[in-house]
Amino acid sequence: MLQVTYLIVLLPLVGFAVQVVAGRKLGDPWAGVVATLFVAASFVVAVGAFFDLLTLHGAVRSYSQDLWTWIPVGGLQVRADLYLDPLSMTMVLFVTGISALIHMYSIAYMKGDSDYPKFFLYLNLFVASMLILVLGGNMLVTFVGWEGVGTCSYFLISFWFTRDSAASAGKKAFVYNRIGDAGFLAAIFLTFEKVGSLEYTTVFARIGSIGSGNITAICLLLLVGVVGKSAQIPLFPWLADAMEGPTPVSALIHAATMVTAGVYLLCRVNPLLHASPDAALTVAVVGAATAFVAATIACAQDDIKKVLAYSTVSQLGYMFLAIGTGAYEAAIFLMVAHAFFKGLLFLGSGSVIHGLHDEQDLKRMGNLRAAMPLTFVTFAIGWLAIAGVPPLSGFWAKGEVLDNAWAAHPALWVVGIVTAGLTAYYMSRLTGLAFFGKDRWKDPVPLDAGRDMVTAHHVGGPIPEPHESGWVMTVPLVVLAFFAALAGVMAFSNTHLSLAHWVDPVFAGALYNDHERTSTLWLLGTLDAVVALVFVAIALRLWVTRADRPRLESEFLRRSWFINEAYDAVIGRPGARLAQFSATVVEQGVIDGAVNGVATAVRRSGTLVRRTQTGYLRHYALWIVVGIVALLAFVLTRMWWA
Repeated sequence: MLQVTYLIVLLPLVGFAVQVVAGRKLGDPWAGVVATLFVAASFVVAVGAFFDLLTLHGAVRSYSQDLWTWIPVGGLQVRADLYLDPLSMTMVLFVTGISALIHMYSIAYMKGDSDYPKFFLYLNLFVASMLILVLGGNMLVTFVGWEGVGTCSYFLISFWFTRDSAASAGKKAFVYNRIGDAGFLAAIFLTFEKVGSLEYTTVFARIGSIGSGNITAICLLLLVGVVGKSAQIPLFPWLADAMEGPTPVSALIHAATMVTAGVYLLCRVNPLLHASPDAALTVAVVGAATAFVAATIACAQDDIKKVLAYSTVSQLGYMFLAIGTGAYEAAIFLMVAHAFFKGLLFLGSGSVIHGLHDEQDLKRMGNLRAAMPLTFVTFAIGWLAIAGVPPLSGFWAKGEVLDNAWAAHPALWVVGIVTAGLTAYYMSRLTGLAFFGKDRWKDPVPLDAGRDMVTAHHVGGPIPEPHESGWVMTVPLVVLAFFAALAGVMAFSNTHLSLAHWVDPVFAGALYNDHERTSTLWLLGTLDAVVALVFVAIALRLWVTRADRPRLESEFLRRSWFINEAYDAVIGRPGARLAQFSATVVEQGVIDGAVNGVATAVRRSGTLVRRTQTGYLRHYALWIVVGIVALLAFVLTRMWWA
């Protein structure tokens, strides 16, 4: 199957083309069924390629498929090639697998939407772009996929563009990502200037000739790119607003695809990061700070999807912390586990929203476990997994990150363990408000409600009776719950089939060895479990019985540390004033003034010259004589002085 690796990308692209040509004719639900089948077929090919790759020896476990020469310009020879190794294969498997489940879920979730075929058109193109990103054998092919997922995210986030909030969120995501992309492009230019190639294998082979300063510069420029795509400080505010898109979009972007692209890229360039300790430490600090800040914000959000959005930002921060400490295998393990339990949580929240007739306010939910038992059971598995409760996958994945942080930078471990407690708290708060307590969805919301309820979907009346979702939506929940619960078996690095053993050849020589004793690891693991269980208990005690605790939901946290307001004050409003000044003074006074001034000068000079055109022959003869006399005078003068 390695020889047909190109089919992994081609099949979703064909699905996209089918939607373009025949999507409207297929209609609801067949447009969704066809799109799902193409992504599922890509997953089947990926599984076959995985088993073929598994037969190769670990040290040479890679395969490159050269499709064609893309840019043959002088010294810039860029091939359109696909590169499979344990890292890209891992990404391909969970991108295609989880995306197929999200496609299936969307068949029912998007039922009745007027743009039903268009939605699946965007989904197929999104998946194809992500696969190009992870399979690219050089930085430029990766950048094509990078831009593809950015463009598709704009289409999907603003899918319901008739709502101003959705249109604005799409533009915000697009702008924030373009800022980061400038850093990625600069890194590409610098890499080619110093190495003369953009192929990953060539760059890594010539790393000794780049120079330490240039390596650090390349890594920091790449970091600018990935903080945009993976929503880290300072470019993370777009991710919460991305919740304006349909819930399957949130699951696709936040779980298996776009936001993990930055983590993948940093893992891909691990030899460069290993050669620049300063850049690696910067990555770790950015990750730890983002994980903490986003976790605190999630503690005070009322929109069920925004809690999960800030949770994603925080979990990505953990992955950056792992990468910055050299724990690449831990970062990949958490990324895979996160794809399972966060995909489950987003789809579970979609099931809740669907069952509550589009309500997203946690304060209007309550006791949904009685009306939606299957959604509750599967959601609870995702909740306990992300909270780090043993023996679910999140406990093992997060523990790997924290163990390495303790060994490398104990101060960052403190931030990480505090964030772990906050994660258990805000996820338990969400679960308590949604699935326990009294049936608040029965209570009407007065039209003069305060700020907590004024944005509720069903203002002025009770929500209709909640209902469980159909099997098309619940089957993906069950599958993801199974893997979220059991993915922890990948943590046992002493087994031949473990994730660590599988990806080890990619990171050989770049991994940080923590040298911790077994007793220390047991102590750290026990502390992780205790922190998770304690904060779960605290949150349930606080939020199952009450839905309103203003002291724990400060305006500072509700408004996301006022970061959006700060950006507006420092960048937005000055930028608007600069634009106004440019439009009124520079555009009208300088640019238009210069253009109009030239036109005025030409017109006035023409008016003056026109006065000499009288039409009388005697006037023209007089001017000819004057001219001849002037020329003779000039010639005689020159002769005299000569």
